[in-house]
Amino acid sequence: MANAYDDATWTSTDGLTLYYRDYAGPDGYAGPPVLCLHGLTRNSRDFADLAEHLAQSRRVIVPEMRGRGQSDYAPTSATYNPLQYVADVEVLLAQQNIDRFISVGTSMGGLMTMLMAAAKPGRIAALVMNDIGPEIDTAGIERIAGYVGQGRSYPTWIHAARSMSSVHGSSFPDYDLEKWLEMAKRTLVVSQNGRISYDYDMAIAEPFKEADGAAPPNLWLAYEALRDVPMVLVRGELSDLLTAETVAQMAARNLAMTSVTVPRVGHAPTLDEPEARAAIDALLDKV
Repeated sequence: MANAYDDATWTSTDGLTLYYRDYAGPDGYAGPPVLCLHGLTRNSRDFADLAEHLAQSRRVIVPEMRGRGQSDYAPTSATYNPLQYVADVEVLLAQQNIDRFISVGTSMGGLMTMLMAAAKPGRIAALVMNDIGPEIDTAGIERIAGYVGQGRSYPTWIHAARSMSSVHGSSFPDYDLEKWLEMAKRTLVVSQNGRISYDYDMAIAEPFKEADGAAPPNLWLAYEALRDVPMVLVRGELSDLLTAETVAQMAARNLAMTSVTVPRVGHAPTLDEPEARAAIDALLDKV
C-alpha cells in the first residue's frame, strides 16, 4: 500500500540533511498547512494517524528534528536544543514559501511553537499544544532525564515493548501489550546489527541534562505572542509535566484557548484519543 505522504528532505544552515513527511492534502488546497512538531525523543511516526486524518482536508508537514529518525545526527551535541530546532524548521518553512501555518506541538514541539510565535507574531493561524506549557513541572523533567540517552537495545519487539512498559507504565496504566508494541514501533527502529534500538542520537541527552538545556527561558513572555490565537491545549490527566494550575494560567492569558483532559494518560497523549481528536477537529473547523 502506497504511503499517504511523500518523503522529502531539506538542508540546515550547517549542512545537515533533515527529513520530513509531506501529506499533500486535497487537490488545490491553498490554505495554511498543519505543521506537526514532535517531542524530545520522538519522530514523525508519532503523528502517523493524526496526519493521515488531517490530510483529508489540509496539507500536513511532519519534520524530524536533527538527531531523530531519518534526519542526520549533528556532529556536536551543542546544537541539540530548541532554538536550533526552530532555526532548522524556519529554513524548511522559507524553502516551502510558508508564511502562515497551524501548529501541532507535542511537548518539545510545543516549546518550539511558542518560540516561533515570539519570533514572528501573527503567523500561527491556530495551534494544538500537547501536554506542554510555558511552565514545566520539575518532576516531569527529572523523570525524562532518568531515561533519555541510555542507549538500550533489544533482541525482539516484545522485549522493547516490555521495557517501554517498565519505564512509562505510570503514564499509561491502561495500556496492554498491543498498545506497548505500537508505541515501541513508533519510538524504536531495527538497527544495522539486527537489534531494536531507540530512533534518536543518544547525544541529545547531553544538553537536555544541563541546567539551561531542559527548556528555554522566559516562556511566559513567549506565550504572550499567542494571545487570542485559536488554541486547544491537550493535557494528560496523569501528566507530571503540565500542571492544572499552569493550564488555568494559560487559559486566563488566551481567551481563545480551550482545553481537554485525556483521562488515565500521562505525558504525553498520542492525540489519537477520542477526546483529543474531537477537540482538534473542532478547532480546525474554525480555521
